[in-house]
Amino acid sequence: MTEQSKATGIITVLMLRLERERLPMALDIMAKVDRGELLGDWDIVFLEEVCIDARRIRPFLNGHHEYDSLVAHAIHLYKMITDKALENEKQA
Repeated sequence: MTEQSKATGIITVLMLRLERERLPMALDIMAKVDRGELLGDWDIVFLEEVCIDARRIRPFLNGHHEYDSLVAHAIHLYKMITDKALENEKQA
């Protein structure tokens, strides 16, 4: 297996994981904080895992600029979640 095909396989798995697991969960959490609710322990663990995963996958995405927009949108979503969650905490 070449390095290129290995990277392609990893990126494919990561995109499927984003589509099937990460994004739906993030959207559920966004809806929760939009309703003024506080993050639960599981929500916080999920967001921490996403941040850790993002650091791990960065090397595989280098040179694959076709994913730049998707990554930027995902980062923006997670920032919106954390900003709104912090606002909710301050109001609690």
